[in-house]
Amino acid sequence: MCLIGLAWRAHPRWRLVVAANRDELYARPTAPAAFWEDAPEVLAGRDLRAGGTWMGITRAGRFAAVTNYHGSGEMRPAPRSRGGLVAGFLRGTESPGAYARGVEAAGGEYGGFNLLVGDGGALAYVSNRAPGVRLLEPGVYGLSNHLLDTPWPKVRRARDAVRQALAGDGGELDAPLLEMLADRIVAADGELPDTGVGIERARLLSPPFIATDLYGTRASTVLSVAADGEVRFVERTVTPGVQGWTEARHRFSLPR
Repeated sequence: MCLIGLAWRAHPRWRLVVAANRDELYARPTAPAAFWEDAPEVLAGRDLRAGGTWMGITRAGRFAAVTNYHGSGEMRPAPRSRGGLVAGFLRGTESPGAYARGVEAAGGEYGGFNLLVGDGGALAYVSNRAPGVRLLEPGVYGLSNHLLDTPWPKVRRARDAVRQALAGDGGELDAPLLEMLADRIVAADGELPDTGVGIERARLLSPPFIATDLYGTRASTVLSVAADGEVRFVERTVTPGVQGWTEARHRFSLPR
């Protein structure tokens, strides 16, 4: 996943709001979000090559999401898939802080990553490209393929869209956040981050929604957890070579 706009306890109506795009090679086999047969508590998409996922939530309210880190030297192979970090938290019982500290200790086994893990009571952030584990304060955050809140153009758009959706009573989230996730406007050259990929590729990767010949946005997801425990999960899945998208909606309530 390459873009996340997130509100953590930033509105009295919502515990958690997430708007996220997962960008991946079109050739990588993927299953859309569903409750897993081998872990029925887990609602998430699935990487069919390595078995992990990029984002998910459980019926108990455990949430996790990961993004890759882009920078020089980040193309070298790593022994373990980053999607296993998300799946491990969703399947487990450790607190967000404890899990993130364990991930920090094992970070050298993975390519560059940013990981968010939460259980409704706490939300932790950890990256193997920066020291320490951060327990997030209530607020609005943005994450792409650099460290948390690095002000890339798409990160600013995501944060702004989440703030605007939560303005007032925060009643309508899905439509404005999905609109932001579908944004294909290329950032101005002067705003492009230098991640070592060259100016032409930097332009292609700058919008929230990416579409290139071999790589692009595969899924757009809006997840909201209300103060009363109702969970809404909306996912639009893009099939390479097919016009438009397929949309799935899931709704359930967390135990009180």
